[in-house]
Amino acid sequence: MKLFYGISPFLHTRQGSWAQSRLLCVARIAAWTPALFLVGAYNLHSQESGHPEYEVKAAYLYNFGRFVGWPSDEAGSFAICVLGHDPFGTTLDATLAGEAIDGKSVVLRRISKPQDTSNCRILFISASEGSQLKEILARLDKMSVLTVSDIPQFTRRGGMVQFILEENKVRFEINLAAAERAGLSLSSQLLKVAANVTRNPQPGD
Repeated sequence: MKLFYGISPFLHTRQGSWAQSRLLCVARIAAWTPALFLVGAYNLHSQESGHPEYEVKAAYLYNFGRFVGWPSDEAGSFAICVLGHDPFGTTLDATLAGEAIDGKSVVLRRISKPQDTSNCRILFISASEGSQLKEILARLDKMSVLTVSDIPQFTRRGGMVQFILEENKVRFEINLAAAERAGLSLSSQLLKVAANVTRNPQPGD
């Protein structure tokens, strides 16, 4: 099944940006129709903006929150965090604006230090942090935070979800052992559409 975005240009966001409107619709359509998200890869050729790869990754970050179970807590919001240099620009802001997961309002936090990750549910680790990845993951060990990145070998090094490109499509790999060690429960639907699921109990170097 080939995926494409046929979003009406007559839709508008609060900011009046058609590009942002199209992106919000992508995330919301995926939220309404899990099968669309779970088919897997979004074709980058179908995107018209200048940064299609990170539009797709932003939509995925939001949807990961719907297919992962966290230990119960009393937090009043659902925080999606970006650690290090933010490659999304305003794209992630537009995707998450006004959204909720498990009845909690989704908030976006940009952080510069691993010490600030304690309130995050999903943490995107930027490529700018590649040289510190081992220390970052060690600090997060057994914390209930879904770690996501496009750093090469991320899942092999102990991360949980790694974005990859296959035939010009954004897909993802999963390190299931790392997620389970953190007390996270990944939906079987999510595992089925991952490009690869590893169960390596120990992170690599």
